[in-house]
Amino acid sequence: MEDIDAHIETLMKCEIIQEDEVRALCEKAMEILEGEENVQHISAPITICGDIHGQYHDLVELFRVGGEIPETNYIFMGDFVDRGSHSVETFLLLVALKVRYPNRLALIRGNHESRQI
Repeated sequence: MEDIDAHIETLMKCEIIQEDEVRALCEKAMEILEGEENVQHISAPITICGDIHGQYHDLVELFRVGGEIPETNYIFMGDFVDRGSHSVETFLLLVALKVRYPNRLALIRGNHESRQI
């Protein structure tokens, strides 16, 4: 994806990208995720995060305190959406970072990443 850095910059300001860009981003992420093994191998050191629940500003703070990608490896243990008021922005930022740095970020589905939610 040629505009991924621009998308990340936009999403880091808690702004939404255009619908066609979201669709392209999701298609690229699906391609990456479908090619991954069920068991993720990520080099240490690594920062493990869980239950973001759409708390966008907490996610940005995690990157500020823990280190930005690609300097820091991350595993997100699911529950990316649901309770916070910025679930879309939160998930899109994580997806964009996964597309840009596929070997530095692991996204593991939680119980909030289901068809019902």
